Amino acid sequence: MYPFRRSWVAIIILLAMEIAFLIPAITTFRQMTGMGNGADSLFDLVGTLFLGAWLLGWSMAPLIMTSILLLMVFGREVVKARPGQVELFLGLPFIGITSVYDVSRMRNLRVEQPPPKSGKSWRGQHFEFDYGANSVAFGSNVNAMDLGAVAGEIQVASGKSIRKGEASEEELTEQWDPVPELAVDESIAEPVVENDPGSWATPATLALIIANLVPIAGTLFFGWKLSDVMVLYWAESAVIGFYNLVKIAVIGKWFALFAGPFFAGHFGGFMVVHFLFLYTLFVKGPGAEDIGGDLGEVAMLFYGLWPALLALFISHGISFWTNFIGRKEYKTRTVNTQMSEPYGRIVFMHLVLIFGGAVTMFLGESTPVLLVVIGLKIWFDIKAHRKERARRGGRGLVENPA
Repeated sequence: MYPFRRSWVAIIILLAMEIAFLIPAITTFRQMTGMGNGADSLFDLVGTLFLGAWLLGWSMAPLIMTSILLLMVFGREVVKARPGQVELFLGLPFIGITSVYDVSRMRNLRVEQPPPKSGKSWRGQHFEFDYGANSVAFGSNVNAMDLGAVAGEIQVASGKSIRKGEASEEELTEQWDPVPELAVDESIAEPVVENDPGSWATPATLALIIANLVPIAGTLFFGWKLSDVMVLYWAESAVIGFYNLVKIAVIGKWFALFAGPFFAGHFGGFMVVHFLFLYTLFVKGPGAEDIGGDLGEVAMLFYGLWPALLALFISHGISFWTNFIGRKEYKTRTVNTQMSEPYGRIVFMHLVLIFGGAVTMFLGESTPVLLVVIGLKIWFDIKAHRKERARRGGRGLVENPA
């Protein structure tokens, strides 16, 4: 075990910075709870939720600084060897990141002294070995005598010694993934063939179509109005955001503890402002005198929509499981790209809906016109889904099944 090299000056500076970030966070939290306790209108609720979204985004900075402080004070690295492999654990006593390396690919174990102000200077004198085209560092404040002991322990426990010399061409080009893949039944993967009509019959596409037929039933048989349809599709955006948060967790693993609140903050702020816009324009309507909205009235907007919302939740869940997990799309994503993933689809979809809604208000809110708006949304959904599947195809493209 190798405790992190500690710099108490850096710890004090970082602690002061964290306090500076926590002061506005605490002030905002008190303001948010005060507004929430007295909220009796939509505008009060929107203000509370917007402050909450801001607070989630802001919390990322003190959360990261707290993690760094804990690592600087209690952080450690642990080296464990087992037959054929070496595990390097970096983190706190009960939480951290483990990387696994194949001993046969490890080369040139040595002691390094990093240059001042370099990315590894915080370690001081440390161990380092070559692995493929990269080098891996571990340990802090070690010396040459420690090197022999570590090399000997690895050789005894793993049954192999770390060799010296250059890497082979294969080692320089081949990647060895130390993180085990998610255990997924390959049979659930959705077969996709670009420009093939057969791909319309995939489970995720069929579920998407069926879920989008529910608003048509609501319009034809239950008297749904334009406001109901707009609120439903706003709620679907929240479903998309929920599954995107799950995707960030799958991709980022421990890093999702930081990226998740940040995404929830900026996406939540977007959703709050978006709902206020839809409520003002399509629920109350242009020229309405009282647009504040009693909270009971706002809650009733969602009361009759739960069957359609449940269908959309299940539809997006099927797509998540068959495509993101089954076809291993998570292996082609990064946290940064996934955080911005929902916006393109949601913004364009709602531009189509707003245009259709404006046409509906102009022509009069008749059932045929409303069905056209729903049809436009279904067409866009299917097109966006198929386009994304083709773009993410890669390893998921297979021959069209008979």
